[in-house]
Amino acid sequence: MKKNIEDTQQNHPQSKEKKALNINAFVLLFFVIVISAILTYIMPAGEYDRVEQDGRTVVVPDSFHFTDQSPVGFFDIFTSIHTGMANGAGIIFFILIIGGAFGILKTTGALDALILTLTSKLSNRELLLIPVLMLFFGVGGALMGMAEETIVYIAIITPLAIALGLDAIVGFAVVSVGANIGFMSAVLNPFNIGVAQSIAELPTFSGIGLRLVLFVALYLAGVIFVYRYARKVKTNPKLRFNGNVQTSSSANVDTTVKLTTRHKWILAIFLLNFVVLIFGVIKFGWYITEIASLFLLFGIIIGVIGKLSPNKMADSFIDGAKDLIGGALIIGFAQAILVVIQDGKIIDSVLFYASTLLSQLSPIFNAIGMFFLQLFLNFFVPSGSGQAALTMPIMAPLADLVGVTRQTAVLAFQLGDGISNAIFPTSGTLLAGLAVAGVPYTKWVKWVLPLVFIQIVIAILFLIIAQVIQYGPF
Repeated sequence: MKKNIEDTQQNHPQSKEKKALNINAFVLLFFVIVISAILTYIMPAGEYDRVEQDGRTVVVPDSFHFTDQSPVGFFDIFTSIHTGMANGAGIIFFILIIGGAFGILKTTGALDALILTLTSKLSNRELLLIPVLMLFFGVGGALMGMAEETIVYIAIITPLAIALGLDAIVGFAVVSVGANIGFMSAVLNPFNIGVAQSIAELPTFSGIGLRLVLFVALYLAGVIFVYRYARKVKTNPKLRFNGNVQTSSSANVDTTVKLTTRHKWILAIFLLNFVVLIFGVIKFGWYITEIASLFLLFGIIIGVIGKLSPNKMADSFIDGAKDLIGGALIIGFAQAILVVIQDGKIIDSVLFYASTLLSQLSPIFNAIGMFFLQLFLNFFVPSGSGQAALTMPIMAPLADLVGVTRQTAVLAFQLGDGISNAIFPTSGTLLAGLAVAGVPYTKWVKWVLPLVFIQIVIAILFLIIAQVIQYGPF
């Protein structure tokens, strides 16, 4: 689950360069709030007319008109944060409840048992470990937004990769690249696609077909890239980089745990949760309230099967929610920016000038431009849900104005947000994971950059396909 964990980086000394880039996302967002307030005194105010269409609010394209200035005062900067938190409460509590349910699942030890069992069974077939484990972590990223949780598994799998004649880069990449592939394809990831579609007024988890194909494409590219490198280091030991593996992070994992029948039942129930989720979304049009309730229900069922006491379930729920509190609060800060530019009546002015500029371009180029903008913004807001809350209120209506479907705009967001996680040093998860694996940041960037370029090409191709087929429902 992609969260705001800058404090993790403090426990792993890095170079001065990386420390200088470690700016808290809340600080950056507060500066954006202040700048937005200043812009309400400078930028002309204006408004579009809006109408309800098929259950969603859309902008009337040729209705923009300038209005009287409505500048935001000094004290309003601070009141906007509370208002933003209140406005984003539905999404904030959606994230916290799902995080709590995942906390219960984590406490049962079923996921740890599964990954350790897979690792043990494949220990003599080291190259087969790559596609199998990358699939496991890819599915974890696609279904539950696995991100920070991978740090513990990096501590287990990196030493194993070295022991099997591979190296630290392979061990780290199997876990990190695998999870990130799932995160950016976002098949049923509630923390990025769920939030973005909610803000864009799209049916929750709609458009799953193209995202499944995207997952396969990214998975194959990632596996082939890592596998080719692994074969090289296996045949030529001089190419290996064993790094300086930090094993202390694995202290919270019992490496002797076995995959029991109880664990199998828990994992089966966990997968059943997603089957019921898809059915509910398609059949009954479930939204974030019903989806959060479903995760809570299945979390309790998993806790009962895992023989957790009511108190232990409650504690695990709180721990899971606590892990996500940073990312959840970022949503409130992002909503505060929206409050300021709405109260200052400049959000429609931004849309007007942007759409005027982009209207000269093909919708396909507009979709690709949205992708690169999202990729750039992830440097400053390294939280998937926070970035969705910050950008989608503008990107969704902008998509309407420039001929891009809202679903394509969401696709541009998830790809731009996801791809950059592998290289941007503002990602706490990336730096903490590299520290655990003992791989220097600069060495990792040099190694992974070709894969990032491959993923960018895949992203552009899928955005072109999305626009050509009018990826929807709208």
